[in-house]
Amino acid sequence: MEASKVYFADFRTTLTENLQQKLWRLLDKAGMGTIDFDKKYAAIKMHFGEPGNLAFLRPNWAKTVADYVKAHGGKPFLTDCNTLYVGGRKNALDHLDSAYLNGFSPLSTGCHVIIGDGLKGTDEVYVPVEGGEYIKEAKIGTAVMDADVFISLSHFKGHENTGFGGALKNIGMGCGSRAGKMEMHNAGKPRVHEKRCVGCSMCTRVCAHGAITIADRKASIDHNKCVGCGRCIGMCPQDAIACDYDESNIVLNRKIAEYTKAVVDGRPCFHISLVLDVSPNCDCHAENDVPIVPNVGMFASFDPVALDQACADAVNAMPANPQSALFDEGAEHDHHDHFHAAHPETNWQSALEHAEKLGLGTRTYELVKI
Repeated sequence: MEASKVYFADFRTTLTENLQQKLWRLLDKAGMGTIDFDKKYAAIKMHFGEPGNLAFLRPNWAKTVADYVKAHGGKPFLTDCNTLYVGGRKNALDHLDSAYLNGFSPLSTGCHVIIGDGLKGTDEVYVPVEGGEYIKEAKIGTAVMDADVFISLSHFKGHENTGFGGALKNIGMGCGSRAGKMEMHNAGKPRVHEKRCVGCSMCTRVCAHGAITIADRKASIDHNKCVGCGRCIGMCPQDAIACDYDESNIVLNRKIAEYTKAVVDGRPCFHISLVLDVSPNCDCHAENDVPIVPNVGMFASFDPVALDQACADAVNAMPANPQSALFDEGAEHDHHDHFHAAHPETNWQSALEHAEKLGLGTRTYELVKI
């Protein structure tokens, strides 16, 4: 396969060009303006940051992308889907509160925020995955699939399960509904934490398949009846129902690649990754640790696979931050792969290998510096 072009700009500025203007120039050079945005709805998929985390992308970056879409006649909106875990973004109301708290509003970004899978994480579309080995139909947030154009705006950082979180992670995992996220993380069936359960029966009222029963003031789930819709997770007032995160990291990465294919197939797409504040863990954490490397720059491409590979290569080419987790006592630092050093049990290459196999893009790239 022919090498894909990945465009790069560093974070240096001048008296006549600030970072937002530089990002605009990068988008222009990378060809984002060739997309037909005229009167089209454009989903800008990003992470709004878990409250307490300060490494997420600032709203200013989102505004630049939204303004670019509007300047080309499009109708942009920022979007993300609800989380599977218990936190500040497990339903649309909490999710919007978190987004507003972290600065994402129409006033700061120039466009609206729409939670892709609705109030309780159950507004979903079943999307076929051509060539999928693990997923035949991906469960994607409805608003994400309703958009005419799809844009990913990713904060490139480490991740405790996938090695790093870049374009594929932002798209595949981020656009899955609650049931979709369960499908990627395990066999798609939740479980009950009995110590937290008070037997309130709220879960039984929303289960359409009679899979949940209450005995001795404790809920239990019959996995033979459960379809993995996730409604019980969103409904439980005690946060007593959760997913078993028991899928292997390699299979998880491959499922993320297949979900990404479901999201991007059949419509214009463009991908942007900002490699700054490269924390060792995901922005889903309610905290962020010291960056593992210095800030690198901004990347853009039509190819999400090449983009992730270029970002990973750029991070691994940087010196490790001696004040970061890479140098914790007992850590065995690998100077060739910072992500594997931070999380030795992960294999980030597995996502890119599978994505390339699916025809999502190529790991071979030409880096064009502007």
